Amino acid sequence: MTLAANPSTPAETGGVLRRLLRRRTHDRAGTPDAPAPDQALVRALCHDMRSPLASLEALLGALGPAGPSAGPAPDPREVLELARAQTAHLSSMLRTAAATGGAAPLGRGPRRLGDVVRASVAAAGLPAVQLTVRFCPHAGEVAVADARVQRILTNLLENAHRHGDGATVLLALRCRPGWVDLALTQAVSRPERLLGHLSTDAPPPDLTGLGLWSVRRQTAELGGRIVWAEDGTALTLTVQLPDR
Repeated sequence: MTLAANPSTPAETGGVLRRLLRRRTHDRAGTPDAPAPDQALVRALCHDMRSPLASLEALLGALGPAGPSAGPAPDPREVLELARAQTAHLSSMLRTAAATGGAAPLGRGPRRLGDVVRASVAAAGLPAVQLTVRFCPHAGEVAVADARVQRILTNLLENAHRHGDGATVLLALRCRPGWVDLALTQAVSRPERLLGHLSTDAPPPDLTGLGLWSVRRQTAELGGRIVWAEDGTALTLTVQLPDR
């Protein structure tokens, strides 16, 4: 669940993308940026989606009819691989935005924790081979507040997917009198950065840490709290929420 910059382009194919982007930037020089919206989430999305969208535009242009260009034509297989990577990155950002509150409300009123977990796992995009889910007895039947619980859990899993470098994730669901615990454990290389995003009061100016900031905000709205513990190799982040 470490936070990191967007994954770098593989060295053997990065030159292709850089050349295509240089050409595209030269062709579009002088084009003014659209004014940024006031809404924080839209502003963050516009900022962070600019680079992968420009990359996709350049890559798709390279797959079209050949035009005047400097240097050898790129290998179509490399272009397709890079386009798939940029598309996956865009999908990941949109999942983060939706789980943060940019999507339509998911419903009001109490929900079964088991249903919340299944929906969150499906929305986060985390590969099944990377995730283990454990329920304590009867935890799946416990009622929790509303759609905010699903957003909290989706954000945590999405963050583990985007920034976990493929490390395995353990999600443990526990119930105790009056409370439910959502505990996520994953190897973390820079826990101080992750915990910093969970401790800030103001939303970030871009999408970096936006999902974790939202976890803090929505946990507080539900009357819960966040605790964490390290064992030297992994960080366990636990969201403690009142049951319903």
